[in-house]
Amino acid sequence: MSPAQIRFYNTLTHQKEVFHSLKKGVVSLYSCGPTVYQSAHIGNLKTYLFVDILKRTLEYVGYRVKHVMNITDVGHLTSDADTGEDKIEETAKKEQKTVHEITHHYADLFQKDLTSLNIEKPTKFAWASQYIKDQIKLVQQLEKKGYTYKTDDGLYFNTAKLSDYGKLKAPSEGQARVEHGSGKKSPSDFALWKFSKENEKRQQEWPSPWGIGYPGWHLECSTISTKELGQPFDIHTGGEDHIGTHHNNEIAQSEAAYDKPLANYWLHSVFLLTNDAKMSKSQGNFITLPDLVAEGYDPLVFRYLVITSHYRNKLNFSLVAMEGARNSLNNLQELFIKKVRGGRILEDYRKAFILALGDDLNMSEAIKVVWAVVKEDVSLADKQATILDFDRVLGLGLENYQPPVIPKNIINLANQRETARKNNDWSRADELRQQIETADYQVLDTDSGYTIKSKS
Repeated sequence: MSPAQIRFYNTLTHQKEVFHSLKKGVVSLYSCGPTVYQSAHIGNLKTYLFVDILKRTLEYVGYRVKHVMNITDVGHLTSDADTGEDKIEETAKKEQKTVHEITHHYADLFQKDLTSLNIEKPTKFAWASQYIKDQIKLVQQLEKKGYTYKTDDGLYFNTAKLSDYGKLKAPSEGQARVEHGSGKKSPSDFALWKFSKENEKRQQEWPSPWGIGYPGWHLECSTISTKELGQPFDIHTGGEDHIGTHHNNEIAQSEAAYDKPLANYWLHSVFLLTNDAKMSKSQGNFITLPDLVAEGYDPLVFRYLVITSHYRNKLNFSLVAMEGARNSLNNLQELFIKKVRGGRILEDYRKAFILALGDDLNMSEAIKVVWAVVKEDVSLADKQATILDFDRVLGLGLENYQPPVIPKNIINLANQRETARKNNDWSRADELRQQIETADYQVLDTDSGYTIKSKS
């Protein structure tokens, strides 16, 4: 596939654009990562699955991807108005643990979720607290250029000094929920450096030219992305909730400091819904990946559910949808129960698959191509070779698929049922089928005999 065929919807321009990387054959990619004070919910993980499909697609067509993801371990307050507690300090107090214990525990859980979902790890996980000196330097640059002012609780960015503030989304839309903090000149102004409160010792605070404190949440992404990828870099990703405030603020401080774009393409994944409402920790309606596993679902079932929808379309999560995804994934996996070598990739289908990917990651169309291959009248070897090629993007682990081991007692019941059928003892055969299904298995009759499948 020629790179000129890839088109992405750029939030910055509100249109699909042909993708051109800054450096031939290499893509610089930055993703907003988790704030590690709580387990990620599956709505968060939907965004990282989108990033994984993006990254795999770029690699599939021949790019080398340098991917950086931040880990927010300081400075993310409970309110976007730059008020409230630091989320991590707050959790550490509640759980009577150190900040280090909290951040590393939840970062470990996050990485386990990525592994369970077969999400490729970034080239680098960048922890915000390890870039404090760099963040201070960025604020000093902004101060030198006249973009800052000081209040009782911190140093703020003066958005009125920037004529094009709010490029991704109009400030009137994106900042509507942000109220004035202490001494703020405008609702859209945001903290660059927060001062530690008097008579309160934080676990994470640092000396700075303006006083002891800690960086504002937005500062870390500008600092990390520029240091690790340069400015501008190719692609910045995140959830749609980042557009109005977080990403507008990143752009403002980065472009004010260095007088050049932060990133050329901005891609955003939309929310995962549950009962038609946004899934969020604040709403208390969130589900974690371990919750799904406890319900008997393989994490790859959730992966299949998410990647069959478009990243810019809202996806309404339900157990009914999960059941449908499980059945579809099981049917696809059955094609790989017996591995056959020596097949050829069906080029017409590969071209159709690439065409779908190149249209802003149109995964629903790409999945249609997969199922068209399954139904095609060609050898099993050719089907497997073609779909395994596609799985470089899908990430469903089909190459290493191993069917679940069927218990001996279930096999014995199935053999007895087969004998009863041969003897035309249909009543006994139905009775044995019922026993098998009660044990959460099912028997599928074919022209060449029968197969046994787990229902879960």
